[in-house]
Amino acid sequence: MVIEIDREAGFCSGVSRAIRLAEQELSQRGQLYSLGAIIHNEAETRRLEQLGLRVIDHQQFAALHNATVLIRAHGEPPATYETARKNNLQLIDATCPVVLRLQHKVKLAHQQPETQVVIFGRKNHPEVIGLSGQTGNQAIIIETEADLQQIDFARPIHLFAQTTQNRKRYQQFTRRIAEAGNENIDADMLHFEATDSICRQVSNRDIGIAQFAKKYDVVIFVSGASSSNGKYLCGICCENNAMTFKVAAVEEIKKEWFAGAEKVGITGATSTPLWLLSQAAQHIKAITQNTHIGDVS
Repeated sequence: MVIEIDREAGFCSGVSRAIRLAEQELSQRGQLYSLGAIIHNEAETRRLEQLGLRVIDHQQFAALHNATVLIRAHGEPPATYETARKNNLQLIDATCPVVLRLQHKVKLAHQQPETQVVIFGRKNHPEVIGLSGQTGNQAIIIETEADLQQIDFARPIHLFAQTTQNRKRYQQFTRRIAEAGNENIDADMLHFEATDSICRQVSNRDIGIAQFAKKYDVVIFVSGASSSNGKYLCGICCENNAMTFKVAAVEEIKKEWFAGAEKVGITGATSTPLWLLSQAAQHIKAITQNTHIGDVS
C-alpha cells in the first residue's frame, strides 16, 4: 500500500504568517498571549502552548494590562484595539492581509448613505465578528434563506462574504437576494452590489482537492473540529470519494479503513499543519504494516 500526502495541503499564507509571528515572539520572550486560538487546529494549538503561548478570551483580554497580545489571522473589531489602547497592551497584529482589505471595504460600504452591509458567513465566526465591528455591529449576517427577511430591499444593499466561505453557495445567495429584491420592489428601484470577497487561495483548493480525492482508494482528511474550511473541503472530498474519513488526531485513524486499499491519500484544511499530515502517514504505516510512504503527490 502506498501513502501520499497532498502537496497542496498545509497552511494558507495568512495562517503561516500568524504562526511565524507567534513563534518569533515566543523564541525571544518565552511567553505570549493570543486573543482566541491562533488556528482552528487543536494539535497545532497544543504545540504552540508548549512553547509558551497562552490563549485568552475577550473577557480575559479586557482585564489584561501591560502585556503583549497576538491578534490572530481572523482579525478583530475596532473595539478590541480601543481596549488595547486603554489597557496599555502591545499588539502583534497577525490579521490576514486579505481580511484587512475586506474590513476596509466593509467599513467604506457602511459609510455610504442608507447602505445595508450584508455579510454571508457564520454569525459567531471570529472573522465575521471582526467584519461586523467595522459597521458598529449593524451588518446583517446571513447563513440561511430565512435570514434574508432582515434585509430592507428599498434601501441600497452591499453584500460581502466571509473569506473562507463556499463560493458556490455565495453565488447562490447573490442570485437569491437579487430575485428577492425584484419580488419586493420594482427592478429599477433595487440597488444591490455584491463583492466576491472569498479568498482565492482558499477557493482554489476546491478543484485541486476534488482531483486529489479521486486518485485514491482511501482518503484521510485531517482537520480541527471547529475549522469551517475543514468542514467545507472535507465535504468536497466526500463528494468525490466515499471512502473519505475525517480525523482531528492520528489516534482516531482505524486499521479497518484500509482493508483492500492500494493507494491512500492524506490531505487537510488550510489550518492543518504539514507535520500533522506526516504524522498521520507514519501512523497509518505503523498500524497497517508493509506500507510504503511515497513521494508527496
